[in-house]
Amino acid sequence: MNDNINSNSKQPTANSQSSTDAFQRLLDIMDRLRVECPWDKKQTIESLRHLTIEEVFELSQAIVDEDYQDVKKELGDIIMHIVFYSRIAEDRNLFTIDDVINGICEKLIIRHPHVFGDVSVKNAEEVADNWEKIKLTKEHNRSVLGGVPNALPELVKAYRMQEKAAGVGFDWDNKEQVWDKVEEEIRELKEEVMGTGTGSRERVTEEFGDLMFALVNYSRFINVNPMDALEVANKKFRNRFNYVEEKAREQGKSLIDMSLDEMNELWEEAKKNLRI
Repeated sequence: MNDNINSNSKQPTANSQSSTDAFQRLLDIMDRLRVECPWDKKQTIESLRHLTIEEVFELSQAIVDEDYQDVKKELGDIIMHIVFYSRIAEDRNLFTIDDVINGICEKLIIRHPHVFGDVSVKNAEEVADNWEKIKLTKEHNRSVLGGVPNALPELVKAYRMQEKAAGVGFDWDNKEQVWDKVEEEIRELKEEVMGTGTGSRERVTEEFGDLMFALVNYSRFINVNPMDALEVANKKFRNRFNYVEEKAREQGKSLIDMSLDEMNELWEEAKKNLRI
């Protein structure tokens, strides 16, 4: 490779490509960047971490917005990060991009014995159950919950822990049982806040957390992703509040100067005029 930063050699072009050609083009570009670009040469696995997190959130937002051209762009950014990490690791003799790809291929084969082996399954639920059992046996995981990173956002972490526990049979029988648990947690929280409990911040926080955990559990039983549901609620609130602000400006008013009744009137108007 040429170590000259100001190299004028021709850059790789897209033209008519197979997926293999396109991926090789990306690998070639990254190889060159690691040699010729001061910023890319300086990066480490650790320095890229926060940038990767940002890219994943940008992909998530594009999916929520149903902006599929942006989804395409953000997926490209994430693929670039995977190649970038692998190239840095190769420089350090840790692993290569081939190791990464072969690793996930082997994992997929092991976790899909109903496709690549002689196991029979009836539905997606049985597939998910098998996954957790395979992780504990063939992949020698020491804990069912060991694959849930502590760094996950708390709502995601609760959902994934419940999924994994359910995968080995530790779960409720039906949604009615789970709803009973939700109501129990509501009563316990109410007692702490307004009733016979201590009312301490620690106890209220604990009971509030128990209620949220139970609601996440209930979401699984009614086939609702709690993260998606909360994002819908966030989007609904943002759109309606923006509507209130816009209508207030049209009236020459500031929200600070409006009464709660006036704002509520515009809020009800927003609910009628906006779908979400």
